[in-house]
Amino acid sequence: MTYSRKLKITVPCSSSNIGPGFDVLGVTLSLYLTLDISIFEPSSVKENYNTEVVLTYSGEGKDGVPLSVEKNLITKTALYVLACNNIYGFTAPMTINIDNPIPMGRGLGSSGAAVVAGVMLGNVSGNLGLTKDRMLDYCLMIERHPDNVTAALMGGFIASYLRELNTDDTGIPHSEELEKKNDTINKFSSQIVPERIGYYIKLNWAKEIKAITIIPQFEVSTAEAREILPNDYNKNDVVFNLQRLAVLIMALSQSPPDADLICQAMQDKVHQPYRKQLIPGLSEIITNVKPTTHPGLLGICLSGAGPTILALATHNFDNISKTVIDMFAKENIETVVKVLDVVEDGAQVVETKYNNA
Repeated sequence: MTYSRKLKITVPCSSSNIGPGFDVLGVTLSLYLTLDISIFEPSSVKENYNTEVVLTYSGEGKDGVPLSVEKNLITKTALYVLACNNIYGFTAPMTINIDNPIPMGRGLGSSGAAVVAGVMLGNVSGNLGLTKDRMLDYCLMIERHPDNVTAALMGGFIASYLRELNTDDTGIPHSEELEKKNDTINKFSSQIVPERIGYYIKLNWAKEIKAITIIPQFEVSTAEAREILPNDYNKNDVVFNLQRLAVLIMALSQSPPDADLICQAMQDKVHQPYRKQLIPGLSEIITNVKPTTHPGLLGICLSGAGPTILALATHNFDNISKTVIDMFAKENIETVVKVLDVVEDGAQVVETKYNNA
């Protein structure tokens, strides 16, 4: 077979919540899931070319990632997007080489990045011509929480929310469940994907602020991290978070950054106090690692549902990360550190070669 198109899809990882911004804030970081795709001319007309789609995978979680089109989260998502547009299966043979350096189950938006990649794959393979705003609707039908997927798709520092939908509009399993299930999601294709499911706004971010991610070598399930949260909150705790959220989104845009202001504004009473039982050492880290003890540090928090620690800083990255590494080591937890940039560009598709002969 001769190829007709070669494409590269890149999707950045993301950190969500950023302290008080539970289910609201997301920030795009410079670690990328990539798909290298070769689409071939079909040898004959078939209703479904899924058997001629070959997946390869490298990177995080290699041994546990399924390479079947019907089981892999990225291709499952792509098939769902296609089916919603009355295309039942990939329309041409292709190879998809997936490279994923984003740690799984660590609070860095790995499943969100996979969903975004799958929606973009469905869009390009079906020549659907979806805008990014429309692709966000498909992402949110699966991922539900807009903070990670919106940041990964749109890029930058994002505030977002999900509008309330009727029960009939939300019958698709969440991405974490899709990864566990072996069945296809084509059966949900009879649903019409509503428009403007999520609303978002891009916020400013001071360019000197970097993200130190200290990544413990164990996973925390998003479902488990949500189940541990209370159904009802004390009014004072909600007000505490709202006050700091309003200040934080402005404080992170100012140059030079005000470390004391940001540190105070990154405090949280809605999710971190409850998740500390899932993450040994979290209380000590949040309480004791401060700008007053670590010059260059601006604030520290749990990244998403954890267990990754996100430290925002302008310099002194090694010293800041070493303190957190040592605190986790007291709990016999190994860690990996990545110092990442906040990036303005979200997910991208680049056509690397086209053959119309």
